[in-house]
Amino acid sequence: MEKKKLVILTGAGMSAESGISTFRDSGGLWEQYNVEDVASIEGWERNPALVQEFYNVRRKQLVTAQPNEGHLGLAELEEDYDVHIITQNVDNLHERAGSSHVLHLHGELMKVRSTRNESRIYELPADNCEISVDTRDEFGDTLRPHIVFFGEAVPMIEPAIELVESADIFVVIGTSLNVYPAAGLVRYTRRNVPIYLIDPRPINVPAGTHTIACGASEGVARLKKLLSEL
Repeated sequence: MEKKKLVILTGAGMSAESGISTFRDSGGLWEQYNVEDVASIEGWERNPALVQEFYNVRRKQLVTAQPNEGHLGLAELEEDYDVHIITQNVDNLHERAGSSHVLHLHGELMKVRSTRNESRIYELPADNCEISVDTRDEFGDTLRPHIVFFGEAVPMIEPAIELVESADIFVVIGTSLNVYPAAGLVRYTRRNVPIYLIDPRPINVPAGTHTIACGASEGVARLKKLLSEL
């Protein structure tokens, strides 16, 4: 019997329990940095050294973080479903938890790419994950974070839309549905496809959505129980 396609959109709340700082919460990254300085294309062009240092710090934080029970629970769902994860997160915790199909909308923290040829992408080792404005690849090109900065196009949005359109079940975890274009993905579900939202403080909940008002780990555990009852 063919497995149902379960498509899951995850945001910052997915990784919060792993100790990954979010931008919007109290004490989050936005309180320490100006978003325009470290996460926009204008900031990169103005002060690439500051941007490199910002992402160096984030990489070192990620290396010590571990997938939480929510990440592990989603990986376990592959036993019964054709699971595809679309994540707004740039961490690699889904992959480290064992998920097979992960699409990163906003880039990947542990990767960098050539500033001259965006198809030249390199994965950094965990024990040597810092780069500077002087770091170059084998072609002599300087490198930049493999991150979609504010002000840049989101090249993976079309493949993400295609995944959502093919979903038999759609789940949203840990995102406020305020960050576009990702927030618009829910509109691409087919009629009568069940939609679940896992978030401790759900807002902007689309009509007909099954809401699970808790954090990622507990929410995924509840989701698994609900799916088993379908």
